[in-house]
Amino acid sequence: MSFTRSATTVLLACLVIAPAQAWGPLGHSVVAELAQRHLSPAAEAEVERLLAPEHTTSLADIANWPDQIQDDPARAALWKQTRSQHYINFHDGDCDYVPPRDCRDGRCVVAGLQYYVGVLGDRSQPDAARREALKFVVHFVGDIHQPLHAGYRDDKGGNTYQVQFDGKGSNLHKVWDSGMLGTRHLDWQAYAQQLDSPVPVALPLPIAPLDNPYAQWAEESCRITAAADFYPADHQINSAYVDAELPVADQRLREAGRRLAEVLNLTLTPAAPVR
Repeated sequence: MSFTRSATTVLLACLVIAPAQAWGPLGHSVVAELAQRHLSPAAEAEVERLLAPEHTTSLADIANWPDQIQDDPARAALWKQTRSQHYINFHDGDCDYVPPRDCRDGRCVVAGLQYYVGVLGDRSQPDAARREALKFVVHFVGDIHQPLHAGYRDDKGGNTYQVQFDGKGSNLHKVWDSGMLGTRHLDWQAYAQQLDSPVPVALPLPIAPLDNPYAQWAEESCRITAAADFYPADHQINSAYVDAELPVADQRLREAGRRLAEVLNLTLTPAAPVR
């Protein structure tokens, strides 16, 4: 899908559901690694420059930072400010994005991405601010592709939908965060290698009349949660459920990785001089 610079600068307004980690550390690291493999030379060089003070060049090393700050007292204010930007709560069974209703006061992942992509691309900003923005962009692209971070049900993103998984009590959000991904028994490097492909991922077509790619990605996630059998009626996550839904989760990881690369390539590549 095409990605326009204008979409990175528009701020919308947002509404919230309770926070939760999307994908968990494994999934976020997979998305980051997939993106890193498809960075342009210019974007890769800028990522390396921005991350140099962190003593890393790896997007996977920073992918989970926006979740980790909730346990850091020194970052309490930043966590309070950003916690509602990890998700969006739709209030329409059709999963249609209505900014004043679904993203009030900028409190959702759609607006969070718009804001931090704008900071990342603004070379007049201090490197520290742009480095922090990079961390949020990497993380929020993962978040928005986790279906239960863009649901419309009144169940806190599946957190209150109790299920049995692997012989233990759990909830549907946790299953999608990490439970199903863990059934592959791969670390993030091996998982990314398995999902990566030298050919472009077949991304869904843009949804008319949206001109905001972040909103489209959220709508895609919401529609996954609205599909029949996404919420197992018997509250059992059995092998049949995993066989049906794990490929969906894998595809969302692939899409998130390629789209993150596209965002970073566009945002971190200097514009050609006007002649």
